[in-house]
Amino acid sequence: MASTRVIGTFVVWDYVVFAGMLLISAVIGIYYAFAGRGQKTSKDFLMGGRRMTAVPVAMSLTASFMSAVTVLGTPSEVYRFGAIFSIFAITYFFVVVLSAEVFLPVFYKLEITSTYEYLGLRFNKYVRLCGTILFIVQTILYTGIVIYAPALALNQVTGFDLWGAVVATGVVCTFYCTMGGLKAVIWTDVFQVGIMVAGFASVIIQASLTQGGINTILNDAYNGGRLNFWNFDPNPLQRHTFWTIVIGGTFTWTSVYGVNQSQVQRYISCKSRFQAKMSLYINLLALWLILACTVLCGLSLYSRYHDCDPWTAKKVSAPDQLMPYLVLDILQDYPGLPGLFVACAYSGTLSTVSSSINALAAVTVEDLVKPRFPSLSERSLFWISQGMSVLFGALCIGMAALASLMGALLQAALSIFGMVGGPLLGLFALGILVPFANSIGALVGLLAGFAISLWVGIGAQLYPPLPERTMPLSLETYGCNSTYNGTDWMTTTEMPSSTSAFQVYNIERTPLMDNWYSLSYLYFSTVGTLLTIFVGMLISLPTGGRKQNIDRRFLLTKEDFLSNFDIFKKKKQVLDYKPHPTEDGGTDNPGFNHVELNSTDQSGKTNGTRL
Repeated sequence: MASTRVIGTFVVWDYVVFAGMLLISAVIGIYYAFAGRGQKTSKDFLMGGRRMTAVPVAMSLTASFMSAVTVLGTPSEVYRFGAIFSIFAITYFFVVVLSAEVFLPVFYKLEITSTYEYLGLRFNKYVRLCGTILFIVQTILYTGIVIYAPALALNQVTGFDLWGAVVATGVVCTFYCTMGGLKAVIWTDVFQVGIMVAGFASVIIQASLTQGGINTILNDAYNGGRLNFWNFDPNPLQRHTFWTIVIGGTFTWTSVYGVNQSQVQRYISCKSRFQAKMSLYINLLALWLILACTVLCGLSLYSRYHDCDPWTAKKVSAPDQLMPYLVLDILQDYPGLPGLFVACAYSGTLSTVSSSINALAAVTVEDLVKPRFPSLSERSLFWISQGMSVLFGALCIGMAALASLMGALLQAALSIFGMVGGPLLGLFALGILVPFANSIGALVGLLAGFAISLWVGIGAQLYPPLPERTMPLSLETYGCNSTYNGTDWMTTTEMPSSTSAFQVYNIERTPLMDNWYSLSYLYFSTVGTLLTIFVGMLISLPTGGRKQNIDRRFLLTKEDFLSNFDIFKKKKQVLDYKPHPTEDGGTDNPGFNHVELNSTDQSGKTNGTRL
C-alpha cells in the first residue's frame, strides 16, 4: 500500500516554470519603469499617482495578505486541526467592513501617504514617531521570516536550492519595487494571484482525481473528524473556536487591513473614494476564494494520508512540509506542475515582500525624511524613495539570512511582532473614534497595550498551552507498513505545536500558565487593542482631553457614512456634494460629534449641548 509510494523530485521543467514566474515579475517592473517615465515625484512612485482602479488594487490586497506562510501553513493547519479554520470567512467579512467604513474614509479624505502621518496630525510628532519605529522594526523582521520559512520547507522536500531561492526572490522583488514603484508592485501582485490560484487548482483537481472525487475527500474528512465547523465553546483559552476566530480574528486582521501601511497604501492610491471602497469589497471575494482553496487542499491532504501520516512516520520533519510532499506525491507524472506549485508558494512570498518594501520606503520618506528636511525637491524625494527600496530589499534578504541562524527563535519573533498590531490598532481607533482622546492618553495607552501584549505573548512562548487547549486531532500511521520501529502502528496524537527556543520544560504548571498564558493566540491582538483604547480614554479625560478643539476631518463623522449614498444623489440632480467647512461644523461640541446624531440646522452648525 503506502509503503510502495515513491515521491517524485524536481525536474528541469519545474525549474523552467519557476524561473518564468520570476522573469515575468521582473519584466512588469521594467515595463512600469519605462512606461512610467511620468513618475517624476515621490507621490507617483509611492502612490501610483493616486490613479489606480479598484480591481487591480483588490487583487494586490489579496496577494500581499496571502504570504507563502498561507500557502504552506493553512492546508497543514486544516490537516491537523480540522476545517474550523474556514470560519475565518466570517472574520474576513467583518474586517473588510470595518476597514472600509471606519478607517478608509478618514485616511482618504486627509490624502496622506503614510498612515503614521495621521498620528502626527491627530496627536503629535512623538506619537507619530512611536508608530513609525514600531512598524519599521516589525515589518523588517516579518519580511525576513516570510522569505526564509517557505524556502526552507520547499528545500527540505523538493531539494530546491535554498539560498538560490532566497536571493533570487529577494533580488527580483527589490528590482521591480525600485524600478516601477507602487504600480509595478500592484500589477505583479495581480499576476501572482493568478499563479497562486492556478497552483491550488492543480493540487485540488489532481487530488480529487487520485482519491476518486471530492465526495471521497469529504467522506474521509468527515470520518476523521476534520469537518468540525461548529465549536461554540465560549472559553477564550481554546485555540480555535467559533468565538476566538470571529472575535479575536477580527481584531487581529483589522490591525492589518485597517491601519497597516502595506495595505492602506494600496487602497489610498485609488483615484476616488468609491474605487477605494470597491477595492476592499472585491478583495473580500478573492479572500474567500483563496480560503476555500487552502481548506480544500488541507482536506485533500487528510484524505491522501489518513492512514499513514508522513509527519509521524518521520517522512517530513515539520507540518509546513506536508503540502510540498503531497505535490511531489500526486503531481510527479506531470513535469512542470510541481514547479507551478512552488511558483504559487513563492508568489505568496514575492507579493508580501514587495508590499513590505514599498511600504517601508513610503514610511521612511514621509515620516523620517520629509519632517527633517522640508526643503527637499520632489525629484530628490523620488530618488530617495528608490534608494530606500534598494536598502530595505537588501535588509530583508539580510534578515532572511539571520532567520536561518535563529531557527526556533523565529516563531517567537513572529508572534511577538504579531502583538504590535493590537496596540497600534487601538491607537488609531482612539484617534478616529474618541473625540476627547489627546496625545498624553494616546502615548500611555499605547505603552500599556504594548506591555500587556508582550507579557501574554512571551508567556505563551515560554509555557505553551497544553494539548487540550490546542485540540489537535489524531493522526494515524497503521497503513504505512514501514520498518521504523514497532510502535509505529499506534494512533499518535501529536505534541503541542510550539517550537519555541525559550520553552521551559518539566516545570510545575501554575494557574497563571494554565489561564493567562494559555489565552488563544488570536486574542493577543484583542487584549492589546481594548486596553490601549480603555487606558487612552481614562488618561485623556483628566489631562484636558475635553478642552481641545479638534478638526472634524480627523474623526469619523456621520457625513463620512452618508456620503456612501452620494452616487444615488448625483443621478437625480447634478449637485456637487461638499462637506461643511470645518470651522462651521462641530466647533461647539467636540466631545460628542460622532456619538450623538446631532441635528444640523440650515447654516451647517451642529446643535449639541455642552456639558
